[in-house]
Amino acid sequence: MSNSRRNFMQKSVVASVSLAAMQFPLDVFAMAKSNMKFGLVTYQWGRDWDLPTLIANCEKAGVLGVELRTEHEHGVETSLNAAERAEVKKRFKDSKVTCLGYGSNFEYHSTDPAVVRKNVDETKEYIKLCKDIGATGIKVKPNNLPEGVPKEKTISQIAASFNEVGKFASEYGQLVRVEVHGNLTQELPNMKAIFEQVTEPAVKICWNCNAEDLLPPGLEENFNSVKKWFGDTVHVREFNEGDYPYPELFKLFNDINYDGWILMEARTEPADRVAALKEQLTLFNQLKKGNK
Repeated sequence: MSNSRRNFMQKSVVASVSLAAMQFPLDVFAMAKSNMKFGLVTYQWGRDWDLPTLIANCEKAGVLGVELRTEHEHGVETSLNAAERAEVKKRFKDSKVTCLGYGSNFEYHSTDPAVVRKNVDETKEYIKLCKDIGATGIKVKPNNLPEGVPKEKTISQIAASFNEVGKFASEYGQLVRVEVHGNLTQELPNMKAIFEQVTEPAVKICWNCNAEDLLPPGLEENFNSVKKWFGDTVHVREFNEGDYPYPELFKLFNDINYDGWILMEARTEPADRVAALKEQLTLFNQLKKGNK
């Protein structure tokens, strides 16, 4: 074959491949490159596992990230002394499982200033715990907009609390992960209003897959309204339960190149939770690749 003909054919092949790539949906390529990772919130499937069992079961399931929830059997609380905290850190370091942080119930909407102060101060103590065990952040909540109080007042109060704990967290190399949670506060316009007053970069949103995400104007617009504040964790429920539009959600996360953790916050009671975790991991991988 002459050099001129060979060059012509090579250029034709390259042109054909380029044209095919242009015609193929670009979002499919983005999904194929997704770096999202799958993990577990210990509520409910890990609630009664002590720490060695929790780590071992996560390794068996291939689920290699965990958010430790408060008051569970693993017992990782601020009551631990320095040696016990070091032991928790070592257990995770010696395993394949990443300790992402702590799932607290701290909230900042109360009409009683003393209650708000108690929640802020205790948040700071758990931020220290997260640092000591080698984690990267604490999950908190805005949990309500109380009746009889102007909404704007409570929103400012919650945001001010986030700013205080966020500044403290940044000094410890930690994140404050704000779960989209609670009566009225889980509605995305209210969450957006809170974060418009948050000035600390260590304070991030943890998307929570609530039914309220689908309220008008719909999932995509609600998602886009707060996406600039997303952190590195998302909470999901079982992918094969209910009617939440997970394929659409995964596409939205792929579109913004989200590379954080998708954490299973399960609600069902399977007979074999390790097997159930494996099943959810399989479904996660399908969703990540764009399969329905």
